[in-house]
Amino acid sequence: MTRQPVPVLLNRKRHGEELSEDEIRDLVEGYVAGEVAHEQMAAFCMAVCCLGASESETVALTRAVIESGHRHDLSGLGRPAVDKHSTGGVGDKISLPLVPLVAACGVVVPQTAGRALGHTGGTLDKMESFSGWRAQLTPVEQARILHEVGGVISGQSDDLAPADRLMYALRDITGTVESVPLIVASVLGKKIAEGTQGLVLDVKVGSGAFMKTLDDGRELATALVRTATHFGVATSALLTDMSTPLGRTVGNALEVRESVEVLQGGGPEDVVELTLELAREMLRHAGVDVDPAARLADGSAYDVWRRMVAAQGGDPDQPLPTAPHTECVVADHDGYAVLDAWDVATVGRAAGTGRERKEDPVDPAAGVELLVAPGSWVRTGQAVVRIHSSSTARMEAALVAASALAATAPVPRAPAPVNRVLERIGPA
Repeated sequence: MTRQPVPVLLNRKRHGEELSEDEIRDLVEGYVAGEVAHEQMAAFCMAVCCLGASESETVALTRAVIESGHRHDLSGLGRPAVDKHSTGGVGDKISLPLVPLVAACGVVVPQTAGRALGHTGGTLDKMESFSGWRAQLTPVEQARILHEVGGVISGQSDDLAPADRLMYALRDITGTVESVPLIVASVLGKKIAEGTQGLVLDVKVGSGAFMKTLDDGRELATALVRTATHFGVATSALLTDMSTPLGRTVGNALEVRESVEVLQGGGPEDVVELTLELAREMLRHAGVDVDPAARLADGSAYDVWRRMVAAQGGDPDQPLPTAPHTECVVADHDGYAVLDAWDVATVGRAAGTGRERKEDPVDPAAGVELLVAPGSWVRTGQAVVRIHSSSTARMEAALVAASALAATAPVPRAPAPVNRVLERIGPA
């Protein structure tokens, strides 16, 4: 079949026509090879973002992303490989305790993680709070650590779904990140290429998530699960609440400390709850009948964590960075503490937790510490959060942004407690 010129394909897509699998594959392959211009791929992404894509187009795009690089094979490890992906939230540190916990249950967890961008935190940035810890591993190094330890948290290698790396950078600067078909191809392209045989998706919903409503989250979760089944990967999704931050801390080293608390048998109740729910879901896909709560209680998950950190060049016993500047924000009147996830993220970003561009540095010690639980009754002048920063200028900016955190809700009754897990989508 004669290839159609790229402008013809773009014109057809712009007018709502469905592209074939071969046409989408040629477009993606051409982009990776440098034969399709950035402007042309940006136009394709914008057309998909505005007009959507059919299920067959979404599957074709996902397949093209997978096949743009090397597909890893983890079958030789002799244990089932299951991974988890979160769509991103505020204080979402779950990967840190989850990976060693599931590995301690006898399952291989090849976690490919990302960095902070915008209001959401990055798992790799959190792990780099350990001086010397390396995010970038060769496939040989990753396979060795998975064999010896059972779990790894690493960045996307050069040979893993390079089309996704190129397209995500393009989507970030063209306002096309929040497109369901493009998200599906990005998430599944990486996860399936890494060799996982099972996948659990944590789709966040609420003010601190990309998907603000339950309906939007359900649409994304359903599309992810349906598409993954085309590739033979056992997949399910949990819709989880992101209207308030997860746990008591938002920030890199602060969240590492909190994750260690969970692995040592403590930690905030909501972080423990969601970690265990996701672990049970992953173990279900792996066909492993082990109670993950027991692995937290007996210390085996914490032991795997220490070995994971050391295997990638970190020292699990080293002191984590602490901020030289801290300031408390107090309630402006009696009422119930609101502590909206978006507002907390805005303050944290001003303090230095994240980045606006991929090349921006992050402050490992920066963050926001919740001193009261969201929805709890506070008195005028009571401290509700503590801001951490290594920069006086950033601290000043964070305090300006923190006015929303001082506000309380003058309602007659306390808000209902947050139920983190809202729905499950996927095969029984």
